[in-house]
Amino acid sequence: MRIPFNDLATPHASIVEDVVAEVRALAGNSRFIGGPAVEAFEQDFATFCGTRHAVGVANGTDAIELTLRALGVGAGDEVLVPANTFIATASAVAATGALPVFADVDPVSLLVTPATLEAVVTERTKAVIPVHLFGHMVPPADVLPFAARHGLVVIEDSAQAHGAVAPGDGAGEKVRAGSYGVAGTFSFYPGKNLGAWGDGGAVVTDDDELASRIRSLANHGRSEGTDHYEHRYIGRNSRLDALQAAVLRRKLADLEESTAQRRRVAAVYAEALTAHGIPLVAPLSGVDSAWHLLVARVPGRESVRRRLEEAGIGTGVHYPVPCHQQHAYRTEHTTTLPVAELAATEILSLPFFPHLRDDEVGYVADHLAKAIAAL
Repeated sequence: MRIPFNDLATPHASIVEDVVAEVRALAGNSRFIGGPAVEAFEQDFATFCGTRHAVGVANGTDAIELTLRALGVGAGDEVLVPANTFIATASAVAATGALPVFADVDPVSLLVTPATLEAVVTERTKAVIPVHLFGHMVPPADVLPFAARHGLVVIEDSAQAHGAVAPGDGAGEKVRAGSYGVAGTFSFYPGKNLGAWGDGGAVVTDDDELASRIRSLANHGRSEGTDHYEHRYIGRNSRLDALQAAVLRRKLADLEESTAQRRRVAAVYAEALTAHGIPLVAPLSGVDSAWHLLVARVPGRESVRRRLEEAGIGTGVHYPVPCHQQHAYRTEHTTTLPVAELAATEILSLPFFPHLRDDEVGYVADHLAKAIAAL
């Protein structure tokens, strides 16, 4: 049996004809940048996230940077980010001239907590970016009170959490990823739960002025509703093109169903791994994860990966080097973040996609247990 780490071809096969029809329509109207296709997706995605606005941009990294710039974050400011995230979270902060300050995480969930954030906040901190890692949301209660105490803005990095849900403030209230901060940022990289056929990203927010400013910054600083060559801000080109918007809108229609399938596969994995005594990085209580990745913690990871590869099983590591230990961000003053550093040596992303079969999950779990036992 051969099991790839991910399979994007199978779900795309069922929507090819729909996308081809959209391409023909675009070829006919020549609205390749902006236009009805982008507007329709933005409206649908805002509704999906439970926000007033969605602004399409070129990628998820730009989504974070443009949001920070629109909020006035820049040189001399600090922004708190978890150490165990993809480097894009930190690089987006650095691109504004601000300093990314890395926080450690909870040893079980691998998410930031009030305590890990309190350990690194300073008088220069302007914003905090909780990352909904692997699709598992950081609940509002773990960020908003902390941010309010210190007068910080909250930007949710939701690049891995399209459709994740967490408890809100009220009894029984639920909130979508991206909807509880001043803004939420998303990536539509092809491997994401909602992935384009290229690159793309978006910012969602309830703030009318913030949405307008981000839209302007992403379009060369143009002023909306005025002369095409009036540029109010120093902006740049970071636009979601119409073809990607058309693909994303078609795939958004299936996202709830594919997320339900991911949750079912994750439950099968959890039962199989628990039977073998292998710990799984799972969402916090009350959180309905989007389950972007299925991550186990194993000793002797590289040896285990080799044995799994020999059995035809693809794997990944997200992420093998914490941000604060990357060459680009390492300084002599960098503190030790023991939880993130230990996790980086143990985390192993297993094959995971909505149409993974139960027997394939069992095959992976059995071979993973054998590989660990052989250490």
